Amino acid sequence: MTQVANDNGYFTVAGLAPNVSYRVTVSAPGFDPYVAGPVTLTPGQFFEVTGIKLKVEDAVTSITVTASTPLEMATEQVQIEEKQRILGFVPNFYVVYDAANAAPLTTKLKFQMAYKVAIDPVNIFGAAFIATMNQAGDRPNFPQGWGGYGQRFGAAYADGVTDIMFGGAILPSLLHQDPRYFYQGTGSTKSRVRHALSNPFVARADDGHLEPNYSSLGGDLISNALSNTYYPKSNRGAAFTFEGFAIATGTREVSSLLQEFVLRKLTPGAKHTEE
Repeated sequence: MTQVANDNGYFTVAGLAPNVSYRVTVSAPGFDPYVAGPVTLTPGQFFEVTGIKLKVEDAVTSITVTASTPLEMATEQVQIEEKQRILGFVPNFYVVYDAANAAPLTTKLKFQMAYKVAIDPVNIFGAAFIATMNQAGDRPNFPQGWGGYGQRFGAAYADGVTDIMFGGAILPSLLHQDPRYFYQGTGSTKSRVRHALSNPFVARADDGHLEPNYSSLGGDLISNALSNTYYPKSNRGAAFTFEGFAIATGTREVSSLLQEFVLRKLTPGAKHTEE
């Protein structure tokens, strides 16, 4: 015999024979059936079945989880970094604000970032500004006039391009090092200062280990050495090369300190990662 329960779960089975053993089975879609009994009634007896509980039926659910490959992660992260600009317009590509989840860069991505920095209009304008300052200060020893200004602009732009290409792409690819600055953001001020000041000398390898920053130091040294090929004779030589190398290293330390304590707040694309 079958009965359908009402909206309150109540049901009645009438017309049962006495002295017969019955089992009551309660079922519902999506649940394991509940079996009560055996129940044997005497003539005229009314029996209430209590404690009925339906359990959700056992089911095997399969969940497929897919993860991005390291290349996909690195590509997505570089796309984010290439949108980072101080005050919305100055390139700030070479800093990683989510250092714990940074994926290693491929050779292609390293060259892509360096190329985008080299051709960025802001950096070209920066070279023009440096040339203007050098023209006013009559250094290096190029002639005055538009011809001398063009030479100063070419020298300033070449300095930047050779530095970013060797220090940001060529050497990092050959030595398997990451050319970016990895923002610390937490810990004591002392530890953050130490982290920033060590940046020109300590690099993260593509496998995540720390090692001497041959890429940054080598890039600065090679860039200054190459300047001997296009600077005036009076501004060439080992002394000028190592003087430029020391200035570049000191500038990089100042830049790292600014990255750690100032520039993140001025980079709109990085605000969503604030602690």
